Amino acid sequence: MHTSEDFERLTTPFRRELLAHCYQLMGSVHDAEDQVQDSLLRAWRAFDRYDERRASIRTWLHRIATNSCLTALESRRRRPMPSGVVGASDDPRAALEQREEVTWLEPVPDSLLGTGTTDPAAVVVARGRVRLALVAGMQLLPARQRAILILRDVLEWSAAEVAEALETTPAAVNSGLQRARARLRELGRDEDDVREATAADQRAVVDRYVAAFVDADLTALTALLTQDVVLEMPPVLNWYVGPDAYARFMARVYEWRGTDWRVLPVAANGQPAIAMYVRDGDEYAMHSVQVFDVVGSAISHLSVFVDPSAYEAFDLPARLAA
Repeated sequence: MHTSEDFERLTTPFRRELLAHCYQLMGSVHDAEDQVQDSLLRAWRAFDRYDERRASIRTWLHRIATNSCLTALESRRRRPMPSGVVGASDDPRAALEQREEVTWLEPVPDSLLGTGTTDPAAVVVARGRVRLALVAGMQLLPARQRAILILRDVLEWSAAEVAEALETTPAAVNSGLQRARARLRELGRDEDDVREATAADQRAVVDRYVAAFVDADLTALTALLTQDVVLEMPPVLNWYVGPDAYARFMARVYEWRGTDWRVLPVAANGQPAIAMYVRDGDEYAMHSVQVFDVVGSAISHLSVFVDPSAYEAFDLPARLAA
């Protein structure tokens, strides 16, 4: 007879991996954590029927988590980034439009997914499977295609295993996988897109960006950007392409908020990130968490999350002493 101690012993090693899995499907740390809890509750209720001869505990848990997420997604909207909703803005000084009613994609702190090389969740991070661009692309896929893509390409299940989990046929799985991959290629979010810089090199680029930012040096900032750099800031709908648009927008930010900022390094989605604080009286107030895509020695994408609900999982102080 299975006991609660057996359940804890068998399931605990996979909880971070389940969180990464649910995050890829849901696009939200908060939703992912809810689905992990729901999945473990479902697993506990079915634990007396679990047969290790039919499936490993890992496969069994992922099957339950996938179906829990798909059920939740039936009543929830996808979580895009602004670039998945409207075209790029052509005037960096135009009024900013916020869409609070949209449920935007959220970053996931690396600290929640583990850092050890033997942790399955850390392997998912290391392979770039939770990087923001890829997860944002997945959000534009139908939920079942998203699930097929993750089960086949991330967990490396066979078509037959995915078909059994989703109660469909291997032919339908293969067809859904082809459509999902083709759609990601159309969006420029290819799964096999490999970052050219090491983690240390990426952080070094971001460190140079931070130094230029706190110096309000627009020339140095734009020198660190690719020619097709993208800047987007959910829940703000406006987003920009190119160093010139970035520089014009940042000039506006310095006019609004001043040039006195403080920065804390963080990490999200397997990418370098920073927490930005702006001068507010005698202290510095939390402003945003910014996540960077780095290609070679330049920044190709800046995702700036200014909604507190998007970065509260980072457990950052709300204010810093001057």
